[in-house]
This record gives sequence, C-alpha cells and structure tokens, in this order.
Amino acid sequence: MSHAPTGVIERPTPASPGPKSSLGSRSLPRLAPLGFAVVSVALGVGVSLAAGWESRIQWGMISALLFLAISYVSTTVVENQRQARDRLATSVMWVCFLIAVVPLASLLWTTIVRGSERLDGYFLTHSMAGVLGSEASGGVYHALIGTLEQVGIATVISAPLGLLTAVYLVEYGKGSLAKAVTFFVDVMTGIPSIVAGLFILSIMLMFDLEPSGLMGALALTILMVPVVVRSTEEMLKLVPNELREASLALGIPKWRTILKVVLPTAIGGITTGVMLAIARIAGETAPIILLVFGSQLINTNPFEGAQSSLPFYIYEQYRIGEAASYDRAWAAALVLIAFVMILNLVARGIARWKAPKTGR
Repeated sequence: MSHAPTGVIERPTPASPGPKSSLGSRSLPRLAPLGFAVVSVALGVGVSLAAGWESRIQWGMISALLFLAISYVSTTVVENQRQARDRLATSVMWVCFLIAVVPLASLLWTTIVRGSERLDGYFLTHSMAGVLGSEASGGVYHALIGTLEQVGIATVISAPLGLLTAVYLVEYGKGSLAKAVTFFVDVMTGIPSIVAGLFILSIMLMFDLEPSGLMGALALTILMVPVVVRSTEEMLKLVPNELREASLALGIPKWRTILKVVLPTAIGGITTGVMLAIARIAGETAPIILLVFGSQLINTNPFEGAQSSLPFYIYEQYRIGEAASYDRAWAAALVLIAFVMILNLVARGIARWKAPKTGR
C-alpha cells in the first residue's frame, strides 16, 4: 500500500470563477437622468400635441410619468432590479420637487414681468397723496416707510425676547415652567394673524388708543416671537455638548459659556431664523387693516396716526379695480419680494461674518 511522501503539502485546486461581482457590473452614465428628462419632455410634448391637449399641465404630467417609466426600465435593463428601485425613488423625489417649485417660479416670474413695467425711481419716491385710483401716477414710498418701521419695531422686540426664551428652554429650562413655556410657544405658532390683530385691537378699545404703526408692530410681534423661539431653540440644540463641557471644565461660568461659546457657534442658524420670522410677518395684511387703517400720506412717526404698509397697499390698489391700480399692485408686490430677498442676503452675510472660524 503506497503512501504519499512525507513533508509534501498538497495545494488545493483553484476554485472555478463564480458569478461576476455587482461592483463590476454595468452602470448608467452620470448624466443619464438628464438624458431621460430631455427624452421624456420631448415625448410628452409630442404625445400631448398628437392627442390635441393644449394644457401645459397635461404636458408636464405626461412628461413626468414618461420620465419615471424610462428611468425604471433603462436602469433595470442596464443595471439590476435593486438599482432600478433606487433610481425610481430618486426620480419620484425629483418630480415632487419640480411640482413644488414650478408654481413658485411661475408666480415669481409673473410678478417680475408685471411689476417691472411700473417699478421705477418715481414709484419708489412718491406717495399716493392726492392721486386718484384711475391715474397712472403715484408711488409706494409711504407704504415702504410704514413696512420698514413696523417690521423694524417688531424685530427689535421679538428678536431679544425670542432669543432669551430659547436660551432658557435649552440651557436652564426644567420642570413645569419650561413645559408651560414650550406649550404656549407651540400654541402661538399656529395663531392666525387676524387673532393677533383682534387681541391688540381689544387692548386699543380698552385703553382708548388711536391706530398707529406701533399697534400693528405689536400684532406682528405676537406672530414673530414663536418663530424666533422655535428656530433659535433648534439651533442651540445643535451645538455639541462637548463645547459646553470644555468651557465649564476651565472654570468659566455658565452664562459666559452661553455668551462666548454657544451663541457664536449657532449665530448663523439664529440669524437665518430671525430672517425667516421677518419674512413671515412682512406680508401680513389683516393686522394692518385692523390696527393701522392705512393712509395715502407719508407718516414717518409710527407712534401716532395711521400708516400704510406694502401688503395693505397691494390690497388697497387691487380693490380699486383700475388698470393703473393693478400695475401699482404688481409693482408693490415686486418691491415686497425684493425686500424679503435683500433681508435674506444680508442675513447670510452676517451669519458668514459672525460664524466661528474653522481654519488653523
């Protein structure tokens, strides 16, 4: 009986090559979704025209359905079923995003086209004093002054109050008081603007106060405070606890830690939240109608006499119903949009300037 020689190690035979790894499988080009979109739009428009459909909404719906179908089928054929499902989910998200953006873009484009026809230097530097609704003259200066003063007063009151409330809730808030404050902030977030206006109006009637820009600013403050509190609270929660602990470990008091470490770290988000709150109140009309009454004259004193504002001016001009008043309303709407956009750009600049430096 023969035996294998001692000391010889038998090497295993190499295994037969298995199926190709999924990492080496074929994949679609990076710009494939863009190509699918172009083909889908072309097919959607062609099918719609062939069917006699003139609505662009129908064109968009057909194109969206074709985009989803082409993306899924192409990915299934070229890649695999799992990648096809992933691409289908991504495509659905893009379609939903476009559905949400299209009305906004359409509204913005319409406002720019209609408002730019009337918007000029004369419109920004003149009021409606002595101007009839059917006349093409007149401007928005008095309403712009009213909006700046009313929003400014509301911001001066709301920003510190909301910031301090958020700091209390995040850094110190415990027990029933913190729960009560959180509850009332949540309730105030959903208060309609007309309710805030009626609340200030009841105070005016109780103390026999006259309409003024200050009364409107107080109503706007009620609407602005909960937005500032909630946004600032979320930004403060994002600050890592390690930063607080490191500061406290060096013997720095908690109030100084909040002032020098926590707030500078979250200043970008806090500023953005305040700007969002300003944008929230800048377009409110109901409190202004109740508390400020509107005025055709220039009133630079927000503490006495009726004032106007950009939202009230738009409502007032639209109510007149003349062609010239419609043009002024569109131009005022464009001014309001530009006002909010400028505030956002300023907020981003301040946030970038005040943000903590991350370089070495």
